[in-house]
Amino acid sequence: MWKNPSEYFATTTVKYFERHKGEVNSCAVSPDYQLLLTCSDDSRIHVWEAKSGLLKHKVTGHTGPVKECCFSPDGALFASSSHDCTVRIWRVDTADCLHVLTDHTKSVETVTFSPDGTCLLSAGWDRLIILWEVQTGQKCNTFTGHQDAIQCSAFSTDGSCFATGSWDYTVRVWSVSKEAPERVLKGHKGNVSCVGFSVSGMVASGSWDKTIRVWNPRSGALIFLLNGHMDWLRTLAFSRDGILLASTGHDKMVRLWDCENGKCIKVVKGMLEMTHVCIFSPEGTLMLAGAMGLHQSQY
Repeated sequence: MWKNPSEYFATTTVKYFERHKGEVNSCAVSPDYQLLLTCSDDSRIHVWEAKSGLLKHKVTGHTGPVKECCFSPDGALFASSSHDCTVRIWRVDTADCLHVLTDHTKSVETVTFSPDGTCLLSAGWDRLIILWEVQTGQKCNTFTGHQDAIQCSAFSTDGSCFATGSWDYTVRVWSVSKEAPERVLKGHKGNVSCVGFSVSGMVASGSWDKTIRVWNPRSGALIFLLNGHMDWLRTLAFSRDGILLASTGHDKMVRLWDCENGKCIKVVKGMLEMTHVCIFSPEGTLMLAGAMGLHQSQY
């Protein structure tokens, strides 16, 4: 599938999704890649048909900038986190709000579903990590330890643990069951802005220090230190097979890395603004990159 990445990017086309009236903070692709979510500083969430670009739902309810959005693994629900200190869970088909989760006391920067879809994780400026039961909206557990705001989070592919990145310059790996102690990954010299797990269990983290670090979360050992971005890292994503890692930043470019040797194998330039988001589609044949105020699909 990915034997020749250069050929893959040689036929790039662009599709635009432009309806928000504020900075676009996050986007998410549905598991079947039929829908796209975007959320913005305009306090709104938009649900789009990915192929046609048709706006299906203009979702309102948050009273502050919406910082992150994500689909549930089965594609039936989506969640959003906001500067208004709430997390909301919504139905995809109707865009009705099922739960408003209100235990955070400051802006909620990150939200993500567990791989089985039964739990939702949220975290933010109050330094709290809260695990919620999706069906009932009840709080399951609270995790503490970061010394500053938490900006990003990700579950491992088996759902047994999750990672969080913070303005305290650390990545922390937590056991969902709390049976195992947390692992603190140190080395970044700036705020940690994005984290992700590969299918093999590696953790990647990107930072305002312009670097990406790839770790073994069990031992805490650093596997790769990836340099090349010229500005803050904004987001990263592993391909489903774990062979590739894509990263984006404020330097208006997307970099593609080989996870077997840590080499950068492709640089996609020419983004119109600071590149804000990057996602592989579920089958791994599409990479979606988004800039502030618009979204661009790289085919």
